[in-house]
Amino acid sequence: MADFYRKKKKICQMCAGKSVDYKDPDIVKKYVSADKGKILPRRITGACSKHQRHIANEVKKARFMALLPFVK
Repeated sequence: MADFYRKKKKICQMCAGKSVDYKDPDIVKKYVSADKGKILPRRITGACSKHQRHIANEVKKARFMALLPFVK
């Protein structure tokens, strides 16, 4: 019975072939919270640790280039 309630493990989208680039704010916005503009954690995004670091760097680049706001 315990296996019935187990959630499906999230798969890292970038390991699957998709990319995140700071020049495309629509994609980067998916990894930022809507209310405060914080970078979402791995448990929510489903990214592996290597790609979560890449996401963080891309979000920071997009903020610096004024493609994303620092806060909402």
